[in-house]
Amino acid sequence: MMVAGINKELQRMIEKDIHVLEAIHTFLEKARLNPALKEKLTIRALRSEEDIKEGRIHDKNEVIERTTSRYSIVT
Repeated sequence: MMVAGINKELQRMIEKDIHVLEAIHTFLEKARLNPALKEKLTIRALRSEEDIKEGRIHDKNEVIERTTSRYSIVT
């Protein structure tokens, strides 16, 4: 998802429920206070962006299948 799309989605979520903004704030504060966590999350985000650019993504059905299989969820 491109930056503009993420911005719109976050704005929609925040307008719908202020707790989303509070959760984001708390998460960012904790990351700021913990340099190792910040580095780990940054690396993951950059890797995710590269995966998206290279087309290494899963559709909704693949995610559901992998999740239910991995965690033995019965549907």
